[in-house]
Amino acid sequence: MGFLDSLRGGRAAEYDAGSAATNAIELTKRHQRVSLTKQGAATGHLRVNLSWRMRTSDIGAPQRPSLLRHPLQALKPDSVQGHSQSMVNVDLDLGVMYELADGSKGVVQPLGDFLGETNDPPYVKLSGDNRFGSASGETVYINLDHREDIKRLLVFVYIYDQTPAFDRTQASVTLYPSNGPRIEIHLDERQPQARSCAVVMIENVKGEIVVRREVKYVYGFQGELDRLYGWGLQWGRGYKTKA
Repeated sequence: MGFLDSLRGGRAAEYDAGSAATNAIELTKRHQRVSLTKQGAATGHLRVNLSWRMRTSDIGAPQRPSLLRHPLQALKPDSVQGHSQSMVNVDLDLGVMYELADGSKGVVQPLGDFLGETNDPPYVKLSGDNRFGSASGETVYINLDHREDIKRLLVFVYIYDQTPAFDRTQASVTLYPSNGPRIEIHLDERQPQARSCAVVMIENVKGEIVVRREVKYVYGFQGELDRLYGWGLQWGRGYKTKA
C-alpha cells in the first residue's frame, strides 16, 4: 500500500446515467472554456466520468493481435483486450475540491471515503472507487440545481499507488450535462513524473456556470494542487485497504 494526501478527519448512490450525447465538445489549449449556462445545460445532474487504459505499446507489452490471424479478438470489448495483456497496475482516482458560496471548503474523493452528497452540501457525490480502469471508470455527480450555492469546483485526478504513469495511460475526463453535448478533456500530455493533475475548473461566474480546462500536472498529490489553487485545506497521510 502507498499513502498520499487525505483530509484529516458515505455511501454511494445510483443514478440514471441517461443517454449519451451523440456529439462532443473537446476542451483543448486553444479552446479552453465552455459555458453551461449559455448552452442551457446548467441544471440537473452534471455527470463527470474518469476512464483510462494503459498504453501497452509504451510499456513493452505485445501489440493487439492481428484480427486476420485472431478473428475472435474482435468479439472482445476493449477493456477485456487491454487487461489480457501485460500491464503495470495503475490506480487512478477522481476527486473534486469544492468551495461553496457560504465559504465552506472540502474535498470529495475515494481516499478517506469522502463521497459527498448531491441533495445536501457540497452537492457533489462520488459513485465509488474503481481501482482497475474498467470501461465504467469513476463518476462524480454535481447537482447544478444548487448552482447558486456553488462557487468553484476543481476536478482532479491522482495516481494512488504513487507510480508516476500519466505518460503511460490513456486517461480522459468527460462531462455529461443534463442536456446538450458532452465535454471531453484528454490527459494525453507526456508528464512521466507527475502524480496528480488538475483537470477542469467549474465556476459560478456572476451566475454563469463556466467549465474551464486546466490540465496542470504536479509531482505531488492533493496538497500540492491545493497550494496551486489556493484552497487552504489541511492534508495528512491517507491509505486504502487492499482490494
